[in-house]
Amino acid sequence: MSFATLPVQKEKLELWKSLNRCKMQRPMVCIDQLPWNELNINDELTLQIKDPYWKAIEWDLRTKIYKWTYFPVDMVLEPYITIPKVIHNSGYGIHPDVKRLELVEGTTAASQKYANLLKDYNDIQKIKDMEITVDEELSKQYLQEAEEIFDGIAPVIQGHGLQFHLGVWDYLTQLMSVESAYFDIMDRPEFIHACMERITEATISGIKKANELKVHNDIANTCHCSYVYTDELLPDFGAGKGPVSNNCWAFGMAQLFTSVSPKITEEFEIPYISRMAEYFGMIYYGCCDRLDDRLDLVKKIPNLKKVSCSPWSDRKRFAEQIGDNLIMSAKPSPAFLADSSPDWDTIRKDLQLTVDLAKANNVNLEIILKDISTVRFQPERLTKWAEIAMEVVQN
Repeated sequence: MSFATLPVQKEKLELWKSLNRCKMQRPMVCIDQLPWNELNINDELTLQIKDPYWKAIEWDLRTKIYKWTYFPVDMVLEPYITIPKVIHNSGYGIHPDVKRLELVEGTTAASQKYANLLKDYNDIQKIKDMEITVDEELSKQYLQEAEEIFDGIAPVIQGHGLQFHLGVWDYLTQLMSVESAYFDIMDRPEFIHACMERITEATISGIKKANELKVHNDIANTCHCSYVYTDELLPDFGAGKGPVSNNCWAFGMAQLFTSVSPKITEEFEIPYISRMAEYFGMIYYGCCDRLDDRLDLVKKIPNLKKVSCSPWSDRKRFAEQIGDNLIMSAKPSPAFLADSSPDWDTIRKDLQLTVDLAKANNVNLEIILKDISTVRFQPERLTKWAEIAMEVVQN
């Protein structure tokens, strides 16, 4: 707890709140979605626990300590240990048929090939409504055990539940393959609409069920790798407004639409994400998708707060269009860290360009280094990147 109780944690919380109210004091920086299989050089990430529930908690603690030690940037450690409730989400009742190829064992970025499980209208009915259940008795037992384990070490709280991933195109393409989805958008658009209608309704059923059970995670401090402390929803550590969807963040995306026209996004994504987004307090939209050429469409999503500017977006065009009432969530390319010898001057100039474009257009900016497939088993590259990024944003 020595890290989590440092004054800087509250200072960073306030900086995030300033950004999230669109009154940025300076650009904020995060690092997430790491190649953990390459980072365990000194056994700092080697797990000791066998029980799956407690093993996950050990992993969460070890990875947070690791990040804080080597590349904290603007991360926030909360002054307690959070353990999860025992909640089961049935998903969509159908599971992908996938072949997986790993060049390095344990990689976070394997190649995957999906079989098409949705070939006709009858197959669409395989997509079932989400069923949410809670094991209150086991949750209570784990909380009691945690309070005993961490007694005298750290306070313990129990998370309130689920955070919803509204990027249903991610799931749909795993069920039918990206190639089949592209062909059907052209050849059978009515079939794709039927698929999207079913998976959207299935997701909304899960949102509603989680509302009935009051298991939306209103105290989660991140959404899609970004910190979400806000005056309206999470003004302080653990200070959520209640575990229902309109007090929470959710995130969505349609990454495969980078390779199609904005008209496809308008027809096959915006109507569906909008129906789901209406249930939530704030929305983070986008991931690796290019959005600078369709920001006018993205802005129609209800409760939108943050929009991803991926390495495939035109940053200048994005910054000129995003406005001052949304947050530009810039994603520098992780490929810079995969080179045989990183060009640190290029990395610095690339980060500075993003900051300069934001400043020139009065844009509220966060920079999130994520989707990092490899650092060539050299964790120190992340430390160096973090140092450069903080120098740039604090200049």
